[in-house]
Amino acid sequence: MIRTKWLLALSLASAALLTAAAIGQSEEELAKATQNPVANLISVPFQNNTNFGLGTHDRVQNVLNIQPVYPINAGPVNVITRTIVPVVYQPDAVMIGGKRDVAETGGTFGLGDINATAFITPAAPGKIMWGLGPILSFPSGSDAKLTSGKWGVGPSAVVLAMPGRWTVGLLVNNVWSVAGDENRADVNAMLAQYFATYNLPQGWYVSSAPIITANWKADDDDRWTVPFGAGVGKLSRFGKLPVNLSAHGYYNVVHPENLPYADWTARVQVQFLFPK
Repeated sequence: MIRTKWLLALSLASAALLTAAAIGQSEEELAKATQNPVANLISVPFQNNTNFGLGTHDRVQNVLNIQPVYPINAGPVNVITRTIVPVVYQPDAVMIGGKRDVAETGGTFGLGDINATAFITPAAPGKIMWGLGPILSFPSGSDAKLTSGKWGVGPSAVVLAMPGRWTVGLLVNNVWSVAGDENRADVNAMLAQYFATYNLPQGWYVSSAPIITANWKADDDDRWTVPFGAGVGKLSRFGKLPVNLSAHGYYNVVHPENLPYADWTARVQVQFLFPK
């Protein structure tokens, strides 16, 4: 709760620092900037993911990701810091017929494990933009059901291009556990997100940005989750403050066979922008 209040305070304080040049940027320009993970742009996205049809009892899991992005200029390069603070509602787990499933009722709400990435990227990007850096995972979960119990580290990379009205790219990382609770399972997990966006007039756009995950510690039948879907968004302004609004839907076309999984996900995002 303290972290959430701090982030909200940061958003309000930063809004007062908008420059005349930033205010003058068009909706189309700002919309394209939001689609670049290594843009020189301060932002605070609130991304809510509601996962439907979880397990035998079709339970609902909810993950609100608070994702502040802050760029740091370091001469010929920028360091783009991206932090994900998840606030999670997780249905309780049970064993049914020797398989892990979710209970018919009951769940846990609280803070999940925080992830932080620092992309190093050229300060003067070319037609192909990229960033490389570490990702760190902290066992910050407020309940044992909401944390891996492990400290994790690994590499993260992003590459993209923005030809014409398009933005296309790929972000990927892999985290290995390096310390933590010896009684909890080790972590070796990959996340890959391809993104493709077509920009329309007046700040509107259509996009697809599914999050593909692989748990390398799981059996082959339970390793991959691959969603497919798309959505729509618009860059708007609340007074002088630019705000990026979007809504997406994704169906899991590949999913674990012996572990509980969600059928589909509804993603809604509100992103406050503070151009430098």
